[in-house]
Amino acid sequence: MRIGVPKEIKVHEYRVGLTPAGVRELVCAGHSVSIQTQAGVGVGFDDAAYVAAGASIAATAADVFKDAELIVKVKEPQPAECKMLSRGQVLFTYLHLAADREQTLALAESGATCIAYETVTAADGSLPLLTPMSEVAGRMSVQVGATALQKANGGSGVLLGGVPGVAPARVVILGGGVSGTHAAEMAVGLRADVTVVERSTRRLRELQAMFGNQLKTAYSTALTIEQLVLDADLVIGAVLVAGAAAPRLVSADMVKRMRPGSVMVDIAIDQGGCFETSRPTTHAEPTYVVDHIVHYCVTNMPGAVARTSTLALTNATLPYVRALADLGWEKALARDPGFARGLNVHAGDITYSAVAEDLGLKFKAYVPAHA
Repeated sequence: MRIGVPKEIKVHEYRVGLTPAGVRELVCAGHSVSIQTQAGVGVGFDDAAYVAAGASIAATAADVFKDAELIVKVKEPQPAECKMLSRGQVLFTYLHLAADREQTLALAESGATCIAYETVTAADGSLPLLTPMSEVAGRMSVQVGATALQKANGGSGVLLGGVPGVAPARVVILGGGVSGTHAAEMAVGLRADVTVVERSTRRLRELQAMFGNQLKTAYSTALTIEQLVLDADLVIGAVLVAGAAAPRLVSADMVKRMRPGSVMVDIAIDQGGCFETSRPTTHAEPTYVVDHIVHYCVTNMPGAVARTSTLALTNATLPYVRALADLGWEKALARDPGFARGLNVHAGDITYSAVAEDLGLKFKAYVPAHA
């Protein structure tokens, strides 16, 4: 199969869809790989490293899209990239369509087959291609939150871990999944006063067993969230409904009543955000202020630590890329029902029900061919 990897063009996005090691695996399996020039330079992989692994170098993104049967990316295609897709091509990347009507319609218009990393499901119900970036985003949320709390950055001037005789910052994490757990690990490590809010009692027990008395846990109700948020120095939104828009857990009225200089980090912004006052930002301008509350809502948080993120992501995606290349997308999805859940758009149809429902579009189930 002819596989193409374009250079990411989202603002301050340095990750790349395949590493030289991944290229070598695919080439050794009999496939061809075309990499846009400088696609990996942001994470330390120059064109020579890709050539040595067996790839060919394409001068432009148009050259990559024109020749490839399978496009492997990291972030959702930007409008210019959507226009380069064509019927019969397969796109494999993060899409996050439930919060992006424009992209969804553009992908449908292209006629391409679009498989989203974030809705591919493992046998145990986990999301194996979302997990590594959730881990990164969770850990990063505490770093960026601590930085935003600094007075010069608009925060209240509170040190996350405090010092002897001075209380630590109060950190509230909404959601105890992968990103929330990794955020908790970092915040606890910095000796903050940390509370995780979660609606699964089973998960609350697991978190308590994991962290002991270093972590507080609370069952998620509207009243509990309100009480904790109003008393927090840093609120991290880490909720996820796979493939669907994130629930709005913090209202604009609650934000108005928070202490000035508090910070909110919305990891769920890719899926529309879980704070009513959230709006997407970029690494170029990551924060803004609403009612004296600093908001960090970067839609590609892991792009800031691009090398770590690329290596973690491609470790997870490569087996799926191999399956697509070795078997073709129809057989690959037919053999793995969890992989089939990654199919979001095909030949003009929206094939993921949560996306269609959230955007008010027509849903059409895809029935895979027999393996």
